[in-house]
Amino acid sequence: MRTFLFILFLTSTSVFSQEKISDVLKKYNSETIPYIQVDSLQKLSNVIILDAREKREFSVSHLPNSVYVGYQYFDLKKVKKMLPDKNARIVVYCTLGVRSEDIAEKLKKAGYTKVLNLFGGIFEWKNKGYRVLDVKNNETENVHVCNTYWSQWLKKGKKIYE
Repeated sequence: MRTFLFILFLTSTSVFSQEKISDVLKKYNSETIPYIQVDSLQKLSNVIILDAREKREFSVSHLPNSVYVGYQYFDLKKVKKMLPDKNARIVVYCTLGVRSEDIAEKLKKAGYTKVLNLFGGIFEWKNKGYRVLDVKNNETENVHVCNTYWSQWLKKGKKIYE
């Protein structure tokens, strides 16, 4: 019985142990795009912030002054028209920084020279206490979290699953 309980304990601690955001990003990203930390982005001016999540996520909340470009239906031609200066400083973000790396890689391949990936995405932004806005640009506590697996990294704010 003790052996069974010990095995159960070991199994449950490994299942419920939480990875750090950096571990998740190392697992899913190739790290071809440099990261920018949330606190550093918050201090920057003259930066274009692109949201690489889905429209429903952006509608729940987004970073102030960010522009929705999407992920599944990302349109590079449209973005090129919107951002003709290939030397503009661009920060791409998503939920944690996985999808944003994919979009940032497309921008880099298209010739954009100053593209960064927001480390920890909107989750880290909210966790650090910075404000997010809803579809009407009103401050909100809501953050779209996709599912329970991804939601574990959002520590502040109200988790929205829809």
